[in-house]
Amino acid sequence: MLGTVNRILLAVAGAVLTAAGVVLLTGSWPLHGRHAPLLTEEARRRYWHADGWWWWAVAAGLALCVLLALWWLLSQLRRPRLGAVEVDTGDGAYAVLRGRALEEAVAAEVGAVEGVAHCRASLRGRRGSPALRVAMELEPHGVPADALAALAGPVLTQARASAGLRELPAEARLKVTSHRAQRVT
Repeated sequence: MLGTVNRILLAVAGAVLTAAGVVLLTGSWPLHGRHAPLLTEEARRRYWHADGWWWWAVAAGLALCVLLALWWLLSQLRRPRLGAVEVDTGDGAYAVLRGRALEEAVAAEVGAVEGVAHCRASLRGRRGSPALRVAMELEPHGVPADALAALAGPVLTQARASAGLRELPAEARLKVTSHRAQRVT
């Protein structure tokens, strides 16, 4: 979806800038000729002094444009999830494994480990060399070493085997859930 929004924004920005460039290069409307000023003396007097809200509206519109441009720029810098992983079938052909399927399988296996309250996994990198980021939320009695051993051992081994990968680097982030004692009355 981000690719579609990106293309639409680039097309609109390109069309607007091209039209503005053609208008300015030809010296036609709204400049009223090549040597005419952009804002006439009358327009400057009328807008600058008569309506105080006009300049605030212009400033708010420009600020909104700047904020939208910054949001768009930051969304371009964000690394998206990996959509699919290439799986070598061994006979020279390749299959494609959905990234979400692998993420959900890893999250389900890690989530089933004793002491893990919740788990999320996300696949990063490129199709040929993916990397896994796992966020585990441990229960107050959970043992971090056990959760990491389960991830590094059988879970990643199964994920590598099912995706046909020699290696699958993983980064684990652990968080302990807050435990609130129930009030006894």
